[in-house]
Amino acid sequence: MLDPYKREITYFRISVTDKCNLRCRYCMPEEGITLRKHVEFLTFEQIRDITAAAADLGITKVRLTGGEPLVKRGIEKLVGLIHDIRRIEHIGMTTNGVLLAEYMTKLIKNGLSSVNISLDTLDPERYTHLTRGGDISHVLGGIDAAAESNIPVKLNMVILEDTPEKEVDRMKAFCIEKGLKLQFIGHYSLFQEKRDSYTFDRPPDCSQCNRLRLLADGKLKPCLHSDIEIPVDFSDIKKSIIQAISSKPEHGTTCTHRNMVEIGG
Repeated sequence: MLDPYKREITYFRISVTDKCNLRCRYCMPEEGITLRKHVEFLTFEQIRDITAAAADLGITKVRLTGGEPLVKRGIEKLVGLIHDIRRIEHIGMTTNGVLLAEYMTKLIKNGLSSVNISLDTLDPERYTHLTRGGDISHVLGGIDAAAESNIPVKLNMVILEDTPEKEVDRMKAFCIEKGLKLQFIGHYSLFQEKRDSYTFDRPPDCSQCNRLRLLADGKLKPCLHSDIEIPVDFSDIKKSIIQAISSKPEHGTTCTHRNMVEIGG
């Protein structure tokens, strides 16, 4: 399906939860976020039904995000439900990797196509600082488990204002050694005006955006850098998706009422 600016929308990013087992400084507010009850989140079956309707409208690629998707109990079941949707060609996941060693085999068995692992430094002390207490050894274990799998693995490295050049070089060498693809993400804030002058791999230029997002509380978000949200009407899911795609702005501005942890990037 085309949006009002003739961009073909084929990519569905699904936030399965806003909960996370890390507190990364650029993603989670220092004071945390208001915890929601389980009943406030979509069920796996509801996510499947929404994704199936989206597939009928041209969605072919799905990415599961959070928060942290692996804190969602039974997440491998959702992978399997989406894998059974005929028109979905690719199921990716973006994770911080902390629980990945435990889940990798189950995720692949249920149809996961690829995994992106967030890692901004290889220095244990800097990692603990950036994540407000995380242990890098858990992520490295997850990376090893992913590297041994038969699916593509990519590391997402956010480049912060104080990221040393030597950190970038070290990460490049690490990915070459492990056989991983490295993706650089320029640090940005949802509360500041969206720019298209980035020199990094992500975020993408608005003119190339092919994404629609589903948030864990059942809202469709046509643009990351916007406050536009369309609640899913379960009596006519396709109508809700068409409304969301039709509401996609030509260019992002700001998102003022959601934190990154609620959207998943």
